[in-house]
Amino acid sequence: MSEISIRPLTANDRAAWEPLWQGYLTFYKASLTPETSDTTFARLTGGQEPMGGFIAERDGKALGIVNYVLHRTTWSQKEICYLQDLFTSEEARGHGVGRKLIEAVRQMAETKGLFRVYWQTHESNLQAQELYDKVAQKSGFIVYRQPLG
Repeated sequence: MSEISIRPLTANDRAAWEPLWQGYLTFYKASLTPETSDTTFARLTGGQEPMGGFIAERDGKALGIVNYVLHRTTWSQKEICYLQDLFTSEEARGHGVGRKLIEAVRQMAETKGLFRVYWQTHESNLQAQELYDKVAQKSGFIVYRQPLG
């Protein structure tokens, strides 16, 4: 079996990104309009937004994606990186794909001189938490939301 490769997401990756994106949404029992997914992908790959992503592949097959958002913070003069979406295909789980995607974001953030990388997951996502507990520290914060519109 060949090595897993991680590379930045490009505009040519839409066909590979889409099923993984839909898998991520399905996992979280969410749905978005096609227009929202179109906008998201364009933002991730257009080079005009403080957003981007990486894709994991083996033998030309997409195994996972990670999407991130860079933003300012009141806690540092440096920007911060929110690792917003991480998803690996079922067959890729347990083979280091998620860890490699997280590491790609960490390396990018370090190269850019950012303050930190952070992310969240649902409390029921125990499989992901097994990995997250090995590569990061829990912040102890609870997330609250107020939907608008």
